[in-house]
Amino acid sequence: MWIIWTILVGAFVGWVAGQLVKGRGFGFWVDVLVGIVGSFLGDRIFGLLGMSATSMIGRLLMDIVGAVVLVLIVKAIKKA
Repeated sequence: MWIIWTILVGAFVGWVAGQLVKGRGFGFWVDVLVGIVGSFLGDRIFGLLGMSATSMIGRLLMDIVGAVVLVLIVKAIKKA
């Protein structure tokens, strides 16, 4: 069940991350893909820190942080 949740929220989170990070952006579909991967990244980042979310809002925030980190990494790689 958590995989389905991560994919659905990741699609939304990718769009949000694309809006939060300034620049040209990657387009809607790439932002969604980055958000899905970023959701998994957010789970891992916070898991390694020993933190977990028990509420929907906490989970959403974790996923947004992961997606923003991934968007920043992709933008840095694309710029180089």
